[in-house]
Amino acid sequence: MKLNIVLVEPEIPSNTGNISRTCSVTGAALHLVHPLGFDISEKQVRRAGLDYWSELDLYEYNSFAEVKTKNPNGKFFYCSTKAAHVYSDVDYKKCVSDCREDKEIFLVFGKETKGLPEDLLRENYDDCIRIPMREDMRSLNLSNAAAIILYEVLRQFEFEGMQNEGKLTT
Repeated sequence: MKLNIVLVEPEIPSNTGNISRTCSVTGAALHLVHPLGFDISEKQVRRAGLDYWSELDLYEYNSFAEVKTKNPNGKFFYCSTKAAHVYSDVDYKKCVSDCREDKEIFLVFGKETKGLPEDLLRENYDDCIRIPMREDMRSLNLSNAAAIILYEVLRQFEFEGMQNEGKLTT
């Protein structure tokens, strides 16, 4: 099973850098949809990703349609405060085994200021997921939201391929 984070037109370099680090340590691929609100080589992106940048499986696209075309067997989940389904209620393991042969999951996030386009959400509403939060609050930070949902998917797959035990130094 392969995990993927898709950022549609991200605007804040430090968020993308933090997400790139999360992708690196989990083995998830990062897909960036242009236009970006920054230059990918900007210092803030690299600083947030630290020395993990070289371990990142990175893809860039000119449109979200291109992401879908190049990944026709992926199971896409659209992350939005406007979604009806809670991210932790989804059985991701069942979704990939029932729906897709190659077992790739794509978690799609929109730009920090506007989220994903409502047309995209309407077209895929059954696959839209949200993180519960207080009603009077706008949203979580993008990099925090991506980490929360990514780690729920990993948990459901029993952290397959990941180190589950640490060691103390003497």
